[in-house]
Amino acid sequence: MKKFLIFLGILVFALPESAIAQDVRKIDLQTAVNIAVTNNIDIESAKMDVDIAKNSVKAANRLQNPEFNMFHNFGAAGRGNPQTFGFTQTVEVLKRGARKKMAKAALQLTKENTALSVFGVKMDVRQAYVNLVAAKSILNCLEQQQQLLEELMLIAQKRVDAGAAPEIEVIQAKIALNQMITEVNSARADVKSALFGFNRALNPKNNPQTLFDTEDELLTNSFIDIKIPDLKDNFPRFDSISENTLEKRFDIKIAQNEVEVAKKNLVTVTRQRIPDLQIQGGYGYQPKNYSEQDRYLSGGYVGASLVNLPFFYNYSPEIKNAKIQVEQAQLNLASTRNKALNDLHSAYEQLVTAKINVNYYNDKLLKDSGELIRISKKSYEVGKTNITSLIVMEQAYRSIAVGYTGALTDYYDCWIDFLRQVNTEEFELIKQDVNIEELRPDEAV
Repeated sequence: MKKFLIFLGILVFALPESAIAQDVRKIDLQTAVNIAVTNNIDIESAKMDVDIAKNSVKAANRLQNPEFNMFHNFGAAGRGNPQTFGFTQTVEVLKRGARKKMAKAALQLTKENTALSVFGVKMDVRQAYVNLVAAKSILNCLEQQQQLLEELMLIAQKRVDAGAAPEIEVIQAKIALNQMITEVNSARADVKSALFGFNRALNPKNNPQTLFDTEDELLTNSFIDIKIPDLKDNFPRFDSISENTLEKRFDIKIAQNEVEVAKKNLVTVTRQRIPDLQIQGGYGYQPKNYSEQDRYLSGGYVGASLVNLPFFYNYSPEIKNAKIQVEQAQLNLASTRNKALNDLHSAYEQLVTAKINVNYYNDKLLKDSGELIRISKKSYEVGKTNITSLIVMEQAYRSIAVGYTGALTDYYDCWIDFLRQVNTEEFELIKQDVNIEELRPDEAV
């Protein structure tokens, strides 16, 4: 076993660095979005659906292939009868145009679905970027608290050595520090998890050995690439937002296109009842030995017939299904509008609440708690307070500091979710009708 471990260690040491670790490349948010748009595997697959739909339009516009016919008599049956060869062409009546229009409607539907997929990937990348920076911010906050507790333990040890404090204070400081170390370790694991979540959102088809990381290390309220509303700005009323944004949503456009596809399909299916025209034409001849006039005779022939006459089957089941599909698509459109309005309203309320919470941290909690922990630490150093009170203060401050990062992360996430609901990458809150600063702080969730 020992020899095997030594061999394994030599093997790992001999491997190139790329075999045991990925290259890490730090990028900003805009670069991350560009990488996703150009290299994301899911987007590449979605774009192929558009190419398929374009080919379907060409297929729908096809002409029927002709048929080659030959008629030859043998023996006495051929005497006086012509031998013929020619072509038969089926001409669709009022079907090809309807089929092409339906394929074009399906193409537009595919384009909207693809646009929604691209938009979704962009939003996923933005959210994953913010979550990774937020995880880094929490880790940084906990590391600062770990440093504070390390300083506290040194102070406690000095006080104990000087006979100014009992030994139990050092034990309390060690317990608090060890607990903080476990929290820092968990935060480091959260950063790694968020890092892989960020790369999962990017999902590039190139550079599989490259691990992308965020250029930003701390979450602030001034991301250049995500223009969140200023924390002191007022919000417009919901009605002014919903009036102008619902019809621009991808899901509503998709539902509208589904109605058009269903209507075009109804026309296409209904026209199956119309008979097609079949035209024949060719060359006919009689060899001399089969001709009653004892000479070679030749000429041509033409003919026409109606085919696919709806006598035994008139496509009634298909037509009924197509009508039901139109009604179904119209119901889906109404349902999509209703759900979109509720989703947008929910995202708006969440955004307002998240903004209230961040402002409450800024105005009421962060400044006072930071000053309190500074004063408490100084008081303990000079023996005016005990270590238990200081540790309690540190835990409260840690909770507030981490909570602020969480609140700011929620504000970004709510803003990104709001952008998802209005289906745009940027949205200007122009009207200022609602002063959220006038809302009661206890309304914050």
